[in-house]
Parts: sequence; structure tokens; C-alpha cells
Amino acid sequence: MMETGLRGKRILVTGASGGIGSVCVREYLAEGADVVAHYHRNREGVEALGDVQVVQADLTAESEVDRLFEEAGTLDACAAVAGVWPRPDEPVWELSLARWEETLRLNLTATFLTARGFLRSVERTGHGSLVLVASTAGVFGEAGHADYSAAKAAIAYGLTLSLKNEVVRIAPLARVNCVCPGWTKTPMAREEIDDPEIVDGVTRTMALRKVATPEDVARQIVVLTSDELSGHVTGQVVVVAGGMEGRTIH
Repeated sequence: MMETGLRGKRILVTGASGGIGSVCVREYLAEGADVVAHYHRNREGVEALGDVQVVQADLTAESEVDRLFEEAGTLDACAAVAGVWPRPDEPVWELSLARWEETLRLNLTATFLTARGFLRSVERTGHGSLVLVASTAGVFGEAGHADYSAAKAAIAYGLTLSLKNEVVRIAPLARVNCVCPGWTKTPMAREEIDDPEIVDGVTRTMALRKVATPEDVARQIVVLTSDELSGHVTGQVVVVAGGMEGRTIH
């Protein structure tokens, strides 16, 4: 059996009450890690995950993120999973500035503040692994969700690729990577994945014509977190979407 080397490592998971975040927590616990599970509103959801330290914060509020990292203590790794997909399908000509700004705040700004908090921890400890979570919307775009696509593209490319070069200034072996899930069986997407027509459309350009499970995504995050398995992997954007090559347009 291949060892991840995560036993005893202290790992923060943001969005731990969500579909992918909660499975990340369980996977890290299975590896023997010491997990700090973040939530915004659903405390019961994270308390049900097991022996974890529970921390609450609005990740769009700078002071709350600062407090979160103070409460979390010294960390070895962070999985920045928290994010929000706005369900209504709105083309740009109908997209309000309010929704645009809110979507960027809930996804891009929250991820930036999380990454900044963790890298400040890395500066103190001299080591660390950060895994950001974006989306295939940031790789291929998503009609009706330009706000979400723009936020996730910024995370996957602008932020990830900048941070992997910056972090080695304070910790030469520290790493930053990104996972881009495609359609995944989570509560956030349940309405869509229960519709066979939608599933047929979104899987049409996938070699593996199926929707991912949260475990598919969480295990890739665990692999990238591990210095044993991914110690020479940094600045990579791993798409977990069954070999997806794009989107059908018509």
C-alpha cells in the first residue's frame, strides 16, 4: 500500500460542510491527518464528520479569515475547497453587476484570502502544500455562468501559477496546485445531475461518459496535498472530468 505521509499532518479544509469538502475531510482523516474543518453556516454538517477541529468564518471577510487562521494554529497543508455556483442561467447581457461582484467575492476573493492566510503560515513554518479548487468552467467556459467561469479561471491560472512561484521565496519546497472538477454528484448540482438530458449534454465530450463522485475529486486533492506522492509537483492544474475536451454549443 502506498503511503501518503499525511499521518499527523495538520490540514485545513475550507467548505468542509459541502459535497467535495466533506469527503476531503473524511479522506484526510482516513490517512491519519489532524483536520481543521471550516464552515460558514452549517456547523452540524462538519461536526458530523468525526474527530476534527471545527472553525467558522465568512471567507469573504478579511477579519474573519485572519481569525480562522489564528484558531487553526500551525498548518502543514490547506485544501481551499469552498466555492459557490450560482444556479440561475444568465447570459452576460442579462447579468447584473451585483451578481457578478457577489460571485467573484464568494469564489475568487474567498480563495485569495484563504491562500494568503495559509501562505502567511508557510512563512512562519518554512513548509506547506496548498491545493486550490477551481472548475472546468474556468477551463472551457460555461454559458450562462460567465461570472463563475471568470472567477474559477482566475483561480486555476492567474492565482495558482503566481503563487507557486511566490511561495518558494519563503519556503523552497512548498507547493501550490489546483484541481478543476467537472460535473460532480454534489448537493450543489443535484438538481442538474438528476436530469438525464442535462447529463447527456455535459458528458458528450467526455471520454468517460459519467458524472464524477465527490470521492473522485477529493482523492486527487489528497494526492496533490501529499509530499510523498506529489513532492515534485507544483503549479499544476489537474482536471477531474473524465477526459472532457470541451462543451457542446448547439
